[in-house]
Amino acid sequence: MEILDLNSTLNVPDGPLSIRRAASIAAGLFCGITLSLHCIQPNRGTASVLAEAATANSRSASTKAAPLAAPAKKLQDWHQIGLASWYGPQFQGKETADGETFNMYDLTCAHRSLPLGTWVKVTNLRTRKWIVVRVNDRGPVPDTRIADLSSEAAHMLGMRARGVTRVRLDVIDPKAAVEIARLDRIRMAREAAEQSAIDAGD
Repeated sequence: MEILDLNSTLNVPDGPLSIRRAASIAAGLFCGITLSLHCIQPNRGTASVLAEAATANSRSASTKAAPLAAPAKKLQDWHQIGLASWYGPQFQGKETADGETFNMYDLTCAHRSLPLGTWVKVTNLRTRKWIVVRVNDRGPVPDTRIADLSSEAAHMLGMRARGVTRVRLDVIDPKAAVEIARLDRIRMAREAAEQSAIDAGD
């Protein structure tokens, strides 16, 4: 291993022994301090990098965690209980809130806040009959009611003669709504046929 000559490296001039010795000591101290600073600097840099990395990770973690905080309640879990009414001939052919023409023979309803196009299961709490309707209009006007059903929907629920009935509304998955509505029509048609047969027998 080559020994470093501090005197020659630092150009210490020849002179009395005491001066040369003092210069050597000073040179040694200088080199020692320089080496110490050189060794400490990477540690400071590492600490700084680690601190920055920790800060970045913290920001990243907070950014990723934000969407997970307080997840919104799924619309499919929504339900409402209250009075429902119906509307028919006086609005036949008029434009609904979603732009389509109102047909009182379609299974539709009006609601104040549910998104247009939402499928809703409507249960008559008096008879337990239920049907599936699609929200295509806004209303009803009276604050005491939660939905306005089409004439056909009210007929299938057995509430048209009563005018206003207490119901429960449940939002259902739109992927299953069309099939449920189809089966619902078949079920109601079968029940109507059975009732007609009973009436004819009387």
